[in-house]
Amino acid sequence: MHTNLSIGEFARLTHLSVRTLRRYHEADLLVPAHVDERSGYRYYTAEQIPTAQVIQRLRDLDVPIATVRRILDATEPAARSALVAEHLLRLESELDRTRAAVRSLRRLLAPDPAPVQVEVRPVPRMTVAAVEGDVELDDVLGWYAGAMAELDATLGEPAGPPGGVYDNALFEGGRGHVLVHRPSADPPDRGRVHPAVLPAVELAVATHVGDHDDIDVTYGEVGAWVVANALSVAGPVRETYLIGPRDTADPSQWRTEIGWPVFSVSEMGRS
Repeated sequence: MHTNLSIGEFARLTHLSVRTLRRYHEADLLVPAHVDERSGYRYYTAEQIPTAQVIQRLRDLDVPIATVRRILDATEPAARSALVAEHLLRLESELDRTRAAVRSLRRLLAPDPAPVQVEVRPVPRMTVAAVEGDVELDDVLGWYAGAMAELDATLGEPAGPPGGVYDNALFEGGRGHVLVHRPSADPPDRGRVHPAVLPAVELAVATHVGDHDDIDVTYGEVGAWVVANALSVAGPVRETYLIGPRDTADPSQWRTEIGWPVFSVSEMGRS
């Protein structure tokens, strides 16, 4: 025989407020074992305590009410675990984005006293093995991973660091041309991989340290340097991945060269 507990008693046992219990009832998450027809008083059983605590833990993790209901309705433990795991992955992803934003904000609010080191470097014309296409900005990371995997499978052992060429429209309009490449003495033409020529150019080059969560800050620093030195950007930006995930799992060791094709503003005025 189950002993009915008043909503106040149940609240004390579960550390959930009466208001919260009423809300869970209205959402059909935790229905009282008995509701008095005349008074409307809600009564619960001790067997419902674990369910109430599970609901609260899920809500503490910001699991949507609809998902909580699906978890409670799942009869198989594996199905319940899968639903919880799916939400935990989303939380971890959101936490990673939050941490990245915090790091970037701290860097902006308390910049390194040593300014970014920028040099203008002539880069000769070169032929590379490439994969290219028009890509949405939000899809760049996934597209890059697929393109680089195809380059690796086609070329085998790397002969130098990979790189990318990113059209200005990608940043200005959210969609643009992207070309990722690897050095190759004799670039093949197989699948999406094909030979491509990168023209000779003068690059304003700086090295971004660490993962790419705050690479936009380094971009901004390079841009400020370019303006301060009376230069103007001419053409798509180039990135060279000197050290990256393919080399080490430690993001603090990653090094990415950012290269902006530039020309002198005074030279432009004379033309």
